[in-house]
Amino acid sequence: MIRSTTDRLFDGAIIAALVLIGLLMLFPFYYVFVVSFTSPVEYLRKGLVLLPEQWTLTSYRYLLSNNVFIKATGVSAFLATAGTALSLLVTAGGAYALSRKRLQGRRTLLILILMTTLFNPGLIPPYLLVRELHLINSIWALILPVLTSGWYVILMKGFFESIPDELEEAAKIDGASDIGIFWRIILPLSLPSLAAFGLFYAVAYWNTFFSAVLYINKPDLRPLQIVLQQLLIDNSSSSSGEFANQLSGEIQIPTDTLKMAAIMISTGPILLVYPLLQKHFAKGVMVGSIKG
Repeated sequence: MIRSTTDRLFDGAIIAALVLIGLLMLFPFYYVFVVSFTSPVEYLRKGLVLLPEQWTLTSYRYLLSNNVFIKATGVSAFLATAGTALSLLVTAGGAYALSRKRLQGRRTLLILILMTTLFNPGLIPPYLLVRELHLINSIWALILPVLTSGWYVILMKGFFESIPDELEEAAKIDGASDIGIFWRIILPLSLPSLAAFGLFYAVAYWNTFFSAVLYINKPDLRPLQIVLQQLLIDNSSSSSGEFANQLSGEIQIPTDTLKMAAIMISTGPILLVYPLLQKHFAKGVMVGSIKG
């Protein structure tokens, strides 16, 4: 089909508009990246830096030499790894059990799980539960209350139901137990689903903030987002001002360059992990949502 000049101009205008919008959305990320690698002297002299004259790691060395920042990064890394692993195990186990029609009380359990996705108890009941379990100022207070999601269980249940029953029947003929079938057959076949929901869990645990405000008072157990928040709102906080006098020379690192470096460190791991799981991401979500 021959396209008219008007159609071509219209398509060109749409493409130009989309490119412009994309550049506008990418500019904040670019600016954060550039300022984080800008020399403190250059930033103090210019104020606005679009392309630094000298790339430097001064702000990153500053942050990675700060014990408060290092401990917070370790806490967030533990939450993202241990929390994601436990959440996937609980979610996959519950979804697999609910996907088996021979489970007694299956319909009742599904209704109860569905109710958790429709009604939110608020702040007070979870806090009272955590307090009664003596989890205040415990790293597990940031994991156990959000160990699984009813919505993820329902979606993963749909994924498991798409796996042919003949595989399970053949494994039972060979003498495999339910746990063996789940561990050796179901989970290896569920890698797309596990990758998709694992990414959701990892992002949620890595960005843990509000629950840490509620349950954590010890500075050593604060995750990275708490320290980053203190750095962003308080120029004289322990995570930004405590370490400045220990630098060689008399150069004071601008707070803005520290903020940008901290943002890059806090968002970098997720940005690096996402491309590795992207090929499984769409497939895992779509299969679980189509059949359920």
